[in-house]
Amino acid sequence: MLWIKSLHIIFMVTWFAGLFYLPRLFVYHAMSTDTVSVDRFKVMERKLFYGIMTPGGVLTIVFGVWLWLGYGFSGGWLYAKLLLVLVLIAYHLWCGKLVADFRRDNNRHGHVFYRWFNEFPVLILSAAVILVVVKPF
Repeated sequence: MLWIKSLHIIFMVTWFAGLFYLPRLFVYHAMSTDTVSVDRFKVMERKLFYGIMTPGGVLTIVFGVWLWLGYGFSGGWLYAKLLLVLVLIAYHLWCGKLVADFRRDNNRHGHVFYRWFNEFPVLILSAAVILVVVKPF
């Protein structure tokens, strides 16, 4: 099971790397005005979302469920963490919608919105790590 735990952590780091970087790309994309930059950001966002973030997220969940089934974890901390994972999945899907909006040149937000949007995964990651390590309840 240590291999499964290792893979869960590796793919979680991969997923979060994308969750931290994609909104930062949105900041720069929202500030861009020239066609070359806009087109470059569209490619970067698509490749990051579909090539790194989504596989990382799916594999994080797969190995997390495998751990849950293998170890039989229980307790309030686990249910709180699962709630955070659901929130993170919703955030991931929202990122996908924003990628699609940018692809269609239909962005509705300015760079300041994306600067704040970029901070949300930090809160989720911090809370999840505390729940798993400390197991406060």
